[in-house]
Amino acid sequence: MTNSINEISTDAELMFLIGTNTTEAHPVIGYKMRQAARNGCKLVVCDPRHIDLVDEADYWLRQNPGTDIPLLNGLMHIIIKEGLEDKKFIEERTENYEELKAIVENYPPEKVAELTGVSVEDLYAVARLYATTDKAMIFYTLGITEHICGTRNVMSCANLAMLTGHLGRPGVGVCPIRGQNNVQGACDQGALPNVYSGYQNVTVPEIKAKFEKAWGRPMPDKVGLKIPEMFAAAHEGTVKSMYILGENPVLTDPDSNHIRGALEKLEFLVVQELFLSETAEYADVILPAASFAECDGTFTNTERRVQRVRKAIEPIPGRANWEVICDMFNAMGYPVSYDSPKDIWDEMASLTPSMAGINYERIDKTGIQWPCPSLDHPGTKFLHAGKFSRGLGLFQPSEHIPPGEMPDEEYPFLLSTGRILQHYNVTTPYSKSIMSIWDREWAEVNPADAEKIGLNTGDKIKVASRRGAVETAVKVTDRVLPGVIWMSFHYSETPTNAVTSHHLDPITGTGEYKVCAVKLAKL
Repeated sequence: MTNSINEISTDAELMFLIGTNTTEAHPVIGYKMRQAARNGCKLVVCDPRHIDLVDEADYWLRQNPGTDIPLLNGLMHIIIKEGLEDKKFIEERTENYEELKAIVENYPPEKVAELTGVSVEDLYAVARLYATTDKAMIFYTLGITEHICGTRNVMSCANLAMLTGHLGRPGVGVCPIRGQNNVQGACDQGALPNVYSGYQNVTVPEIKAKFEKAWGRPMPDKVGLKIPEMFAAAHEGTVKSMYILGENPVLTDPDSNHIRGALEKLEFLVVQELFLSETAEYADVILPAASFAECDGTFTNTERRVQRVRKAIEPIPGRANWEVICDMFNAMGYPVSYDSPKDIWDEMASLTPSMAGINYERIDKTGIQWPCPSLDHPGTKFLHAGKFSRGLGLFQPSEHIPPGEMPDEEYPFLLSTGRILQHYNVTTPYSKSIMSIWDREWAEVNPADAEKIGLNTGDKIKVASRRGAVETAVKVTDRVLPGVIWMSFHYSETPTNAVTSHHLDPITGTGEYKVCAVKLAKL
């Protein structure tokens, strides 16, 4: 997030939500949004599905799935045509504006209305409202990124914010809300194939040399494999072993039958887990894992705030996860002798400029937001004050990119997936308490489609794509558009990702969970 969570209730005058079901996927932030809306903050919700926050919204732009780029381009077209852009901000702080202007010129309101299903009147109203509101925040999550054009969707959000000068001060910004706990922290620490900690690129010789000196071993200078590339390589036989810690790709990754096939082809698989998950069933060796309640260390939340975490109980396996990893280091001939997670943090911070000023003493009671380059630095509540980290902000416009797969005669329905509050990001149904609240998958089907097929709430259907099929109970509801079915992926009995698309964002490798073609059959 460029800005901080508390700015929702203290500074923002407008919240622009696109591709985020915040009250269900991020309920703490969602509650702040609901509170701010009821206190007078304007709220625009862009979502094909009738999510809870629609009931609080001043405007609901119900775009067709997979049309986020034309929607955003259409808003920018209106802003430029009406002279509502922030000319001073554009001139002083951005580049490539003329290319943006040329591309959005091709998205007049009438064309955008036809592509997206959003009325011309609403396009004008929201464009004017966003551009003329002094403090407007954009929020997005997986509804923006889980598309074949996810990266371009994100750039389009950034384009809209730069066009109107909504960056670099309190109450504005582009705010991606992270999908799960400590995803931000994992990325910050280098759990990506192209960077070390603090997003230091592995291909830069000086950075590579710095880590080689600290760790006493040669470091690779090539970018590694993304998750989809790992499984593709397993199919090809070029990746022969995997170590999976705290992930369940058989249930959570798209086109999961492809994942199962890859795991079967591995020569050796280690899974470190709390439960015998669907993925762990394929393992040659299963190592016991410690849960969050058994761990000391840090979590970094979605606003870049590094927070201390303290174990509530001793690790049930007898070893914390970091100790198990250190044991493997030592067994493989690389001696490590950390006494605690604090030692690991201190080493990382000494090598990471953006976190050099954060230590356990400073975050004992209150977390600190990076960048924090020195011990006397207070942390950074919002980014890009005065200038961008790259100097000038780069407009990166995009034409409309259709989904990789759309409904056709054989598979006439569009499937979109997401999360439900009752399972709060839990992707394996091992909690009896949670299962007692919401014990099965309920696929949402529009009443018009239900009438054609002869479905009532509670009926069972088979949902099939070109990749697989699942069975599920049905809930008939107008929360979804005609021709659309919506499902979550929380249940091993209904592994929705056996159906989802194999198409990926070519830049990030993110799966297109939000759009695929399916057919329905009543059981």
